[in-house]
Amino acid sequence: MAGNLALANAEKRRARSSRLGFRVDAQTKKLVERAAALERRSLTDFCLTALTEATQATISRHETLLLSERDRQVFFDALVHPSKPNARLQRAFRSAKKRIAS
Repeated sequence: MAGNLALANAEKRRARSSRLGFRVDAQTKKLVERAAALERRSLTDFCLTALTEATQATISRHETLLLSERDRQVFFDALVHPSKPNARLQRAFRSAKKRIAS
């Protein structure tokens, strides 16, 4: 059991081998320290958790497409009933096909 705990701590240290440093004003530091204390967590653990959650939320917002009901309807209608390719698109397909076949 103690061996497993030592292994877990070693892996945690390895996982945190990169540094990310920044400075904050005194008021922000006090605020973050207070929040960490309220959750009974170390300042580092609190900051890492908050940073990770904010990062994941930002990435999720940028990778998720939200459509209004009208936009969703237009999108699915275009999938179900695609318009016929116009002359310009047909020329582009022929041109691409020639380049690929060459």
